[in-house]
Amino acid sequence: MSVRSRVQMADNASRPPRSAPSADAARARRCTEALRDIAEDCTVVSEALLHSAYRVAAPNTELLQRLVALGDLVDEAIGVVVVRQRAQGEPLAALSPIAKLTEDRLRKKYVPSAVDSALATRSRPTPVTCVLNTAATADMPLLRRPDQRLASALTLMQKGSGRRQRELAEKMGVHESYASRMLSGQRAPSWKHVKTICEVCGVDPARMKPLWEVAAGVQPSDTEEPVTYLRTYLQGLHYALGSPSPEVILTAAQHTISAHDIDRALYGPGVPDWPVIDRLTVALQSLTTITRPLWRRAQSAAENSPTDTHS
Repeated sequence: MSVRSRVQMADNASRPPRSAPSADAARARRCTEALRDIAEDCTVVSEALLHSAYRVAAPNTELLQRLVALGDLVDEAIGVVVVRQRAQGEPLAALSPIAKLTEDRLRKKYVPSAVDSALATRSRPTPVTCVLNTAATADMPLLRRPDQRLASALTLMQKGSGRRQRELAEKMGVHESYASRMLSGQRAPSWKHVKTICEVCGVDPARMKPLWEVAAGVQPSDTEEPVTYLRTYLQGLHYALGSPSPEVILTAAQHTISAHDIDRALYGPGVPDWPVIDRLTVALQSLTTITRPLWRRAQSAAENSPTDTHS
């Protein structure tokens, strides 16, 4: 054997064996974002399953449909985690015993290009809390429903302004009984009507827009600043509950958050961690399945923005 061959053998022997693929930071970031989406979707489907399970008359076909959808999401999430592991340059050996699959099987079952393609075309489930007047929402606690939160806010606005329902009805061009049903939550108001009520009562309609959009199942537009949108929504919930003092909210939250947490969530700066928003949402008599995606958007925006305002 030549000297050159011996040197090459010694050099190869000194190099550690390659046990992981090269890193792909962009793919890893996409996987992280997709995993957050899927985790939220699991919550949506789980909420739907919970509502179905508490309905005595819910058919088994509906229950099985929810369970299959949840199982599909779990399998989809596993694929994303496997691809994320590879994209981070980490060996699949760490995941193999947990997934109860060999490294080779994980590699073949979850091909990065195939997972990328599936993520690019995936659709997300609709939260049952955004679909009004259905059997699913009929079983929800009345005060927590988004249409009732909006109705509470509009009613407080009307009473606080001293305006009569008849006057609001005239400005909206509807019968007084129709206006009464909107204020009681029996009738879903249009955004045009909500704006009219706000203007007559001397309230900026922008303060009520997130409450109305959530109740109507309208997604926030791309022009809405996510951090401001979250705060405005939480402020709307606070207003709908009668603008309780921090002490009342702390009691409702069983003192699991602080007065500083409440002030920061409502007015900034920054975006509090999810446990704070979660407990504040419950204390304000709303649903965390609604607030979670709004918080997620706000958190991502805050992470990507070098500065944050109190707006």
